Amino acid sequence: MKIVSRRKFVLCLGGLGAAAISAPRFFASSSSIVPGLEESALIYLSPLLGDGTLSRCQAEVWFAYSGGHIFVVTATDAWRAEAVRRGRSKTHIWVGDVGRWNPFFRRHLSLPSYQATASIVDSLDIWDRVLGIMGSKYKSEWSVWGPRFYKGLRDGSRVMLKYKAAVIS
Repeated sequence: MKIVSRRKFVLCLGGLGAAAISAPRFFASSSSIVPGLEESALIYLSPLLGDGTLSRCQAEVWFAYSGGHIFVVTATDAWRAEAVRRGRSKTHIWVGDVGRWNPFFRRHLSLPSYQATASIVDSLDIWDRVLGIMGSKYKSEWSVWGPRFYKGLRDGSRVMLKYKAAVIS
């Protein structure tokens, strides 16, 4: 029988605790997701790499929630848009607002989350509906950002992404 020192035991427990705290919670229940989608100003998202791990491209974003889907407007050359064009449509989404993301940011990992499949939206009717929702949601900033979103979608410098839940139990 191998004896483990108290120091190694405590370090191991600390490592397990840190891993549990920082690990994303996949497939949160709809009872925790839907109210957040209806109330939160932000979501955090990260496209998934081919092996299913989170990409380094993580960000907080404005969004609209409509018809059970999340809609985001982003720069055409942003990784979240490029990932979809490259066939990497799986995305992890955290729902809630815990501040601005930065490379050392981890607070969003404790939020309810789920995986979704992203697609590019090309429909003018959907653009108008979603931007109308965003305009109502982000009233104080919309006079600046609304025209930028509309213009960007029309000139191709921005793209609208639709996220469909893969699993919400």
